[in-house]
Amino acid sequence: MTPQERARRCADLMWSKDRASQALGMSIAAIGPGTATLTMPVRDDMLNGHGICHGGMIFTLADSAFAFACNTYNALTVAQSNQITYLSPGPAGETLTATAHEVARAGRSGTYDVIVMTSAGDQIALFRGLSRTIQGQHFDEDAL
Repeated sequence: MTPQERARRCADLMWSKDRASQALGMSIAAIGPGTATLTMPVRDDMLNGHGICHGGMIFTLADSAFAFACNTYNALTVAQSNQITYLSPGPAGETLTATAHEVARAGRSGTYDVIVMTSAGDQIALFRGLSRTIQGQHFDEDAL
């Protein structure tokens, strides 16, 4: 199995159980070893009192991209710590794109950066996620 095939299989298995990302209208645009790109349309029910995308929705999109990126090696991996910096608002009706990439991975720990952008290419948030690998795999590679 190639690293790309492994990443895709892990993403497909995770996606099939990820009710939260699905309910928010997210989709996986790209996946690869240590990287993931997810999109999410900003719906009216995602707007805050200022008429812009609620920060929690932007965080969730970034967190989902982070989760898919750090789970591409067929090792169960969870978030240990996350931080986000909001740079500009997420406009109503916009489709946001979160691109996560691996910065470092050593032992059971990983560091991932996520950039959230508008379709026009404007950065609206920067997210850093620290991951921790736990016991278990997404699928049994020996059974293939």
